[in-house]
Amino acid sequence: MTDEFDVVIVGAGVAGLQMLHKVRELGLTVRVFEAGGDAGGTWYWNRYPGARCDVESLEYSYQFSEELQQEWEWTERFATQPEILSYIDHVVERFDLRRDIRFDTRIAALTYDEPAARWTARTEAGDEVVARFVIMATGCLSAANVPEIAGLETFAGEIYHTGRWPHGPVELSGKRVGVIGTGSSGVQSIPVIAEEAEELYVFQRTAAYTLPAGNQPLDAELQAAVKADYAGFRARNSAMPSAGLARFPPNPASVFLVSDREREAAFEYRWQRGGPVLLGAFNDIMVDKAANDLAADFVRRKIRQIVKDPDVAALLSPKQLIGCKRICLDTGYYETFNRPNVHLVDVASAPIQQITPGGIRTSAGDHELDVIVFATGFDAMTGPLLRIDIRGRGGLPLKEKWSAGPRTYLGLGVPGFPNLFTMTGPGSPSVLTNMMVSIHQHVTWIGGCLKYLADNDISAVEATTEATDAWVLHVNEVADRTLFPSCNSWYLGANIPGKTRVFMPLFGFPAYAQTCAEVAANAYEGFTLTRSGMAPAQAT
Repeated sequence: MTDEFDVVIVGAGVAGLQMLHKVRELGLTVRVFEAGGDAGGTWYWNRYPGARCDVESLEYSYQFSEELQQEWEWTERFATQPEILSYIDHVVERFDLRRDIRFDTRIAALTYDEPAARWTARTEAGDEVVARFVIMATGCLSAANVPEIAGLETFAGEIYHTGRWPHGPVELSGKRVGVIGTGSSGVQSIPVIAEEAEELYVFQRTAAYTLPAGNQPLDAELQAAVKADYAGFRARNSAMPSAGLARFPPNPASVFLVSDREREAAFEYRWQRGGPVLLGAFNDIMVDKAANDLAADFVRRKIRQIVKDPDVAALLSPKQLIGCKRICLDTGYYETFNRPNVHLVDVASAPIQQITPGGIRTSAGDHELDVIVFATGFDAMTGPLLRIDIRGRGGLPLKEKWSAGPRTYLGLGVPGFPNLFTMTGPGSPSVLTNMMVSIHQHVTWIGGCLKYLADNDISAVEATTEATDAWVLHVNEVADRTLFPSCNSWYLGANIPGKTRVFMPLFGFPAYAQTCAEVAANAYEGFTLTRSGMAPAQAT
């Protein structure tokens, strides 16, 4: 007999765990499926050297339990992967979450039965369960991207991906290591790998802007002050466009209203402060190219000051606008290229042609290696969803529905896919925010929706095409008022060959959260609600 639940949640990362806790509070039956061997999502898989969060630890934490907020003590300004995983394990144990999770179980297909208003979830092992609702907590950065390079299978050495790092020790001492990619995981891992490897070759196609993290032991007085007013701390952060950094708010003034000396002083202060706050030095950096150029020039001057070889410094200096790709935070990244055992390989001018048994061949020659590390990121936002065969009303595949790019209403619902919720999906602020805040907001909204459906005897909820079309237009209009879409970033899917280029996240958390609240207050306007055994009750 097939097991049946009220809710199936796909993914036991930080989103899936909080969603599980909320569904239990509502008194609903639930089963969570997780491909990994334990909870943690991003922090279970990304164990590469130097992995840590780029959101301050006091902000990158759950807010659904005051007791949890008070009892957990963070040790660093930016927590490491092991510390975050310990925190997640504490949450799982404290709230007894494991009993409803099936680990080492990957969902292969989700199929909607329209007459029954039920979803069937099938695992890769062929097991099936049925549920009224499916909540996709698959994460935005969980589908690892390994580029198709000729000869990969012939390499005689070891191959790793930062997003699927082994759980045991990886011995790099005395070895020649090649790292492909200089996004966030590359920027974090390269300085650590350089300290151990005999020789390190960094294969860079596009230089990234990376700012000093300024990491340090967490100040005990600061942690105590935040705990004394965690509610206010959360509220102030939620009022920020990025749902964070309220302690260092953006300057409301234009860069063109200050003198050159004042401008440099403002940039320098935020550079020394550490973290991602440089882009908030003035209010026009992400909307005016001329203003953006001033911030970018400041960072390029810093690179030239740090990196001793002027040719290497030039290669490490990005040419694109600053901030249109996700800003990286680092500890000693640029300094690493002053080490004699570190070599920068420019694959923009001399592309990788193939991987050989002995290493990597570019158009300029061969590089002999013992280890290759892919720091090549993820098929972001849509990748984790489209790797599952999701079929909605009439058997329509989500992959076909989104063939021209993702289309959602509020980043939460998709027309033709009733009772399916996409947490932090395309069309929501998501990756442009502190994800913990966006997750909390989506858990709260989905939980409220499920309660409303139960209280009103509604069997199905589905985003309307009209509301979705208007929302997609709104997301694009907001993006076009900024510089975010101006370069080839994973926000657009540009890192995945053949992927339709659409700017996927929505900038601006407070306005989004307000819109979601208004939709809920207006009986879920923009969704079709179908009462049990009846025709749709609402279609607006």
